[in-house]
Amino acid sequence: MATDQRKPLPFIANFAAGAIAGVSEILTFYPLDVVKTRMQLETGKAKHGMVGTLSSIVREEGLGRLYRGLVPPLLLEAPKRAVKFASNDFWGKTYMGLSGESKMTQQLSILTGCSAGATESFVVVPFELVKIKLQDKTSTFAGPIDVVKQVIKKEGPLGLYAGMEATFWRHFWWNGGYFGCIHQVRGMLPPAETQQGQLFNNFVSGSVGGFVGTVVNTPFDVVKSRIQGAAKVPGVAPKYNWTYPALMTIMREEGPAALYKGFLPKVLRLAPGGGVLLLVVEFTLGVFRKALGPPYI
Repeated sequence: MATDQRKPLPFIANFAAGAIAGVSEILTFYPLDVVKTRMQLETGKAKHGMVGTLSSIVREEGLGRLYRGLVPPLLLEAPKRAVKFASNDFWGKTYMGLSGESKMTQQLSILTGCSAGATESFVVVPFELVKIKLQDKTSTFAGPIDVVKQVIKKEGPLGLYAGMEATFWRHFWWNGGYFGCIHQVRGMLPPAETQQGQLFNNFVSGSVGGFVGTVVNTPFDVVKSRIQGAAKVPGVAPKYNWTYPALMTIMREEGPAALYKGFLPKVLRLAPGGGVLLLVVEFTLGVFRKALGPPYI
């Protein structure tokens, strides 16, 4: 059966493929996320680069510290993927219907990605906050549950949503750059004639999309890390609160380059990580299609 005539896979298959891909990406690249967060939380002039930060963590805190805070993103992966696929499908169909287009275009792909990212942000904030608290060098929390208990005790349930606005913008710009770029790069690559060629094209387009998404959203990620990593002091207004004023504060006090703190470990994770994500998703969906048989293949 021709590719464009295949019956779309059921949601559970797309959800499972996304979850498997997400967990694979996390387990492979998580230490780079810890290094990225440490660099972003460091105010003033950076004392260490990526290699220096990585080596100091291992030397001073042990190798296991590179995986501290791993549980929240692993627990998040299933609901995040469910929301991502459902919202991407919903917004894609909605915008195609409103525009009268029968196929996804570059502009609609960017708009769909941005909208899906914004939707996804509402799910990920508490998990991201717990992860950042655990990754901080000064963290004294016993584990994820301890973070949740202490935050709720001091700030109430809404304390788990600190950095909501910054997370919204981070996901909005990341998904817009990622999915928009994938659509563009796929159109530029020569058509694949084999399954291996298709997987290669997916890896290349996913990697380029991951790079572009990282370039676009890193300043928002820096602000999110600063907001979620800061300890709340009663009666004292936080230095970093709203995203765009925080961007201006960081740029004024630390220079424009500070908005890209942690960029190298972030891009080293998310560029190939974006490729791995798309590669595993497409490979897993192919396995599901073969297992289910016609009319899915």
